[in-house]
Amino acid sequence: MLAKWYGRWQTEGDAGLMDHTSRPEHSPAAIGDDIVDAIMELRKREKWGAARIAAHLKEKGIEVSASTVHRTLKRNDMSRVRDMDPPTGEPMRVIRYEHERPGDMVHVDIKKVGRIPKGGGWAVHGQGTDEARASKRAAARTGKVGYAYLHSAVDDYSRLAYTEVLDDEKGPTAAAFWLRAASYFAEHGITHIVRCLTDNGACYRSQAFAEALASTGTRHKRTRPYTPRTNGKVERYNQTMLAEWLRRRPYDSEEDRTQALAEFLNYYNFERKHSALGWLPPITRVPLVGPKVEAQTPDLPEVTTDQMSIFDDLGGV
Repeated sequence: MLAKWYGRWQTEGDAGLMDHTSRPEHSPAAIGDDIVDAIMELRKREKWGAARIAAHLKEKGIEVSASTVHRTLKRNDMSRVRDMDPPTGEPMRVIRYEHERPGDMVHVDIKKVGRIPKGGGWAVHGQGTDEARASKRAAARTGKVGYAYLHSAVDDYSRLAYTEVLDDEKGPTAAAFWLRAASYFAEHGITHIVRCLTDNGACYRSQAFAEALASTGTRHKRTRPYTPRTNGKVERYNQTMLAEWLRRRPYDSEEDRTQALAEFLNYYNFERKHSALGWLPPITRVPLVGPKVEAQTPDLPEVTTDQMSIFDDLGGV
């Protein structure tokens, strides 16, 4: 062993005593650059997985294993489709940002989910069972249970969140939700919402939604088309909501699930630890510890644009 290190020192000097990579200097069995280029081109253009790319190349007379294709994709940061830009197929450059103060930016989004029929759906009775089919038919004469629309708003800096279960995603519905969400944020000291970031959905392009934003003195920003990651904080919140409320347990009815929303929101805002906040809950980042959310009722309170003087009373716009 000593002879090996002495030989390195004689050949390379002091640099020879440093740790060397274990990668061999020559790899005769490594695939050529032309095959690497073909793999990358197929991945960008077709978004295929490693096995399908290997099968396609085999049809063209190029023998390469799926594991080799996977290693090639991983080495070039393209092993996961979600890390690729949808239009170009290029590896995405993730830019993480956080605004400096509560209210600088509020992210808004809608998630469409199937309603739960009376007596519970397949999560209660089992998928494809007679009981599940019977409960679905009993929900309405047509046998169609329909959808619920989860309107959500998340403050960029604090991650304080507010969600309602509503019947549609029309402009007036989104506008009324915005006013109630703004009122909720105001109760926690966020009295001026500078910007609202949404996608390009029809309800967010409506006159009603524009008037609601104007009443709170909020600028409207939109994401790039087909680029949901721009609104990543509310998209991530949607995934948390899915795991920790929507699918946390079987529900006997849509009303049962809606009633459980308040419990989730209060846990999320007041207790749940967030890695991005140094393992603290959102309530620690807002100016005022306001009231907790109460269980949603069928008749939501209507907040008109004239009533948004609450922002003036609390020192906002």
